[in-house]
Amino acid sequence: MSDASDLNNSPDDVSKLPAATPLTRAALEIDEYASTLGWDLPARLFALVDSAALRKANPKIAKQLGLADGDEPGLTPIEQDELPAGMELDKFLGTIAWPDSVAGCALVVERLMLPPGAEQSRPRGASDAQLAEWVANHPKREEVRITAAVLRGGKKEIALRLRSKDVAREVLTGPDLVPGLTDALLATFA
Repeated sequence: MSDASDLNNSPDDVSKLPAATPLTRAALEIDEYASTLGWDLPARLFALVDSAALRKANPKIAKQLGLADGDEPGLTPIEQDELPAGMELDKFLGTIAWPDSVAGCALVVERLMLPPGAEQSRPRGASDAQLAEWVANHPKREEVRITAAVLRGGKKEIALRLRSKDVAREVLTGPDLVPGLTDALLATFA
């Protein structure tokens, strides 16, 4: 696990958003952190740990992460080691087993998305490689960064950032924006 102290020091401090759930705040916090690293990066995986439990179990690490005793309840994202190069994401997720101290997890991935209705012009009978090329060359494709976050109990949240609107106030959130990805993350707790 790497030090996640930068996650708690973003200029747009989403941890202060009163209406957001702890999971939404964690997804937005991770999205903001990822935005400081730029685009065209590999996927990143985070454990989500209950902040109060972390302060109690390991005060030294909690202090390094900037967690104070009077802080609101929340989740602390802890970035994991880099994903294995060349391994397909779904296969990698199938290898994960989280300890009981991990309340949830989050994954940041970059993808190309097409607008609604683009599926109608999809080439029939195309191979996976041909479909990938079709998407990559589609005139209305949109590069996105997806931060998918889930809790062990089944709650899920997505923060979706369009590369063309790369500012925090334009990040879309919702639990069902990319259901296949959140379902895959939830399966890591099965």
